[in-house]
Amino acid sequence: MPATAARRRIAVTPRSLSALGTRHAALDALVGAGFELVFPAPGRAPSAAELLAAVPGCVGWLAGAERIDEEVLQASASRGLRVVSRNGVGVDAVDVDAAARLGVEVATAPASNAQGVAELAVALILASARHIPWHDARLKSGDWARRQGVELAGRTLGVVGCGQIGQRVTRMALGLGMRVRAFDACPAAGFAPDGDFAFTDLAGALDADVVTLHAPGSAEAPLIGAAAFAAGDGAPRIRPGAVLVNTARASLVDLDVVLAALEGGRLAAYATDVFPTEPPAPHPLYRHDRVIVTPHLGGYTEESVDRAAQAAVDNLLRVLDDPR
Repeated sequence: MPATAARRRIAVTPRSLSALGTRHAALDALVGAGFELVFPAPGRAPSAAELLAAVPGCVGWLAGAERIDEEVLQASASRGLRVVSRNGVGVDAVDVDAAARLGVEVATAPASNAQGVAELAVALILASARHIPWHDARLKSGDWARRQGVELAGRTLGVVGCGQIGQRVTRMALGLGMRVRAFDACPAAGFAPDGDFAFTDLAGALDADVVTLHAPGSAEAPLIGAAAFAAGDGAPRIRPGAVLVNTARASLVDLDVVLAALEGGRLAAYATDVFPTEPPAPHPLYRHDRVIVTPHLGGYTEESVDRAAQAAVDNLLRVLDDPR
């Protein structure tokens, strides 16, 4: 394809945007700049085959949470792709080494969905503490049954990862009357909210009544594996009877270990918004009656979508306006 054609097309793959076509206001700037928008899979996550069919020939890619591997980057870079602009903060799904080698810039939208994810994390904490989905399902089925919950005021929240999202969760939890102990590899020196808050090591954050994960993923062993529930080995451990919430990365948690902890009474409840694949492959953990699952909707609020889309568009225009 001639370079002039490649310069005019941008692929749009986030489900929150592709379902609307060109109707989202943030996309107006791209259309106004003369770009043709391409929607490989409107309203759903595109397959690898759909990406290979649509992205090559595009100079820009407004990307969602789909896997962006070397194959699609190679095929697209050779036909003019200059930038992948994610409408989120993470690049776990992007082969950033391949992108750098091929000269494709990878841009993100820092903090754009932080408030939405933080509010969902707190909602899952509250729902887990009072077993709200369980009670809702029982009552709708005609079963008047109750499971005793706990109050959060006076209890300890362990925050693993205290960046933009973790800091917002911390402030909300303090507002509920909780104590907060936070671990971060690079703790923010200026973060000192009012209330019973302190930075601690990982062991201190896991030793809590509720643990909420806001750390980046890792290709190494999951953070929450067998050692997190072991007894007497000196490793950082989750407090017996705790609630665990994961709105960060699926790779942080070993699903089989968490299931065993629930079935053995070692863990009171688990709630997650993230999965190894989307939609997730079947796993007995997701059907457990002390587990809450939501379909990766932390940043799926009107406000978060708008912020993320605008940031992603700004990044596209910044790169594509540079006549290299």
